[in-house]
Amino acid sequence: MALNLTIYKKGESTAAFTGVKTTADITGLAAGTVVATGDYEATNVDPDGLLTESGRVPVEGWTVPKQQAPTPANLKVTPTADGATITEDEPTA
Repeated sequence: MALNLTIYKKGESTAAFTGVKTTADITGLAAGTVVATGDYEATNVDPDGLLTESGRVPVEGWTVPKQQAPTPANLKVTPTADGATITEDEPTA
């Protein structure tokens, strides 16, 4: 019997995120967001409806990391009278 991991925001009765089996992704948080332990709660749900939903347990807190900007690539250097102009092809994220 496979169970699905379900995530709730603390105090809410509607699931915020539902996973498949043992994994659920919480998405849409801004970089640098600090989530305290217990801000989210997890349960197991039987997708076949044979079992009632488990009790809630607090999810450990975390901080959403800031992503690193892409490394410059495809630089073009054009000499000038007193130095150079450096241009880059548009970076791809």
